[in-house]
Amino acid sequence: MSVFNSLFGKFLISPAELNSMGVIGLNKRNAKYLLPNNRRRLYRLVDDKLESKKLALEAGINTPELYGVLESPRQLKHLAAILDSREDFVVKPVKGSGGKGIIVVTGRKRGDFLKPSGATVTLDEMKWHITNILGGLYSLGGQRDKAMIEYRVQPDAMFSSISYLGVPDIRVVLFHGYPVMAMIRLATAASDGRANLHQGAVGAGIDLATGQSIHAVCLGVKIEKHPDTEFPLDEIVIPDWQELLRLATSCYDCTGLGYMGVDMMVDENKGPLLIELNARPGLAIQIANGNGLRHRLDTIAARVRKAPNASVEERIAFSLKEFTAS
Repeated sequence: MSVFNSLFGKFLISPAELNSMGVIGLNKRNAKYLLPNNRRRLYRLVDDKLESKKLALEAGINTPELYGVLESPRQLKHLAAILDSREDFVVKPVKGSGGKGIIVVTGRKRGDFLKPSGATVTLDEMKWHITNILGGLYSLGGQRDKAMIEYRVQPDAMFSSISYLGVPDIRVVLFHGYPVMAMIRLATAASDGRANLHQGAVGAGIDLATGQSIHAVCLGVKIEKHPDTEFPLDEIVIPDWQELLRLATSCYDCTGLGYMGVDMMVDENKGPLLIELNARPGLAIQIANGNGLRHRLDTIAARVRKAPNASVEERIAFSLKEFTAS
C-alpha cells in the first residue's frame, strides 16, 4: 500500500496509519471483496457498454441516447451520414475502460469536429480513431471491439461554474447493492475535458448522506480549489442526489455483481443518467474521500449476513445512517 503514501496529501502516512484508516490495495480488493462476490459469467454485463445500456433500459434506468454503432471497418463509409446532423456527440469503445479511447465532440469548426480543449479532429482522423477502437487498441485484453456514438450529456446548470469544459461524473461504489463511497470527478484543462483522474481530473469525495463534497484531490495532491475554475471544492452540492443514489443502488439488482462501480451524470434537461458500470472500480475513490474502503465494506458484509434480501430503499437507508461524514 506504499503507493498511497504520496496520495493522501503532502505528508507520508505509515502503513499502520493506512491500515487504521481502512485503506485497501488492489490485492486486498481482488482477493477479499471483488473475486468472491463477482461471478465470472456476469462480467460481460458491464464490460460491454451496449449490454449495460440494454439492461438499464429494461430496468427503466435512463442512459444517453445511442446514435449509432460501428462493428467493422466496412461500416466507416456510413460515419459521415451518422454524424451529419450532430453538432455534438461522444465516441466510445464498447469494451473500453478507464476513459481510454473516448472522444468528446462539442461542436463543429469549418467542417471538422471540435473537442472540449478547442482542438479539432477531421473526419479522416475520426475514422482512423474508430479503426483503432475496432482493432481493440482500447479494449480490455486487446480484444476486437465496436465503436458506439451517443448523446453528449449537457451539464446541469450548477456544474457550469465548477468543472472545466467537460461534464462532471459521479461514481458510487456498491457492495452487495449497498452504497459504500461516492465521488465526483471534474474535468480540467489537463484532462482535455474528460473526467478521468489519471489524466488530471479532480476527484472530490461526497458525503453519502447529504451529497456534499468533503475532500478533493488532483493528481494525488489534496487541493482546495479547482485548478482552472478556482471554484471552492468544499462547496459542491450534487443535484438530485437521492435520485442518483437510487439509480446507482438499482444497478445491483440489474447485474447481480456484488462489487461494482456505477458512473452517472446529471443532464440539464434529462436529469440523472447512467453512463457506465464497472466490475473492477479503481481505488482512487479512497484518495478522493481521504478515507479507506475496508471498514465500510466489512460493515456491509456483516449487514448482508443478517439481512440478505434488503430492498433498494433499505440498503440506501442503512448506508446513509452508517457512513455519513457529519
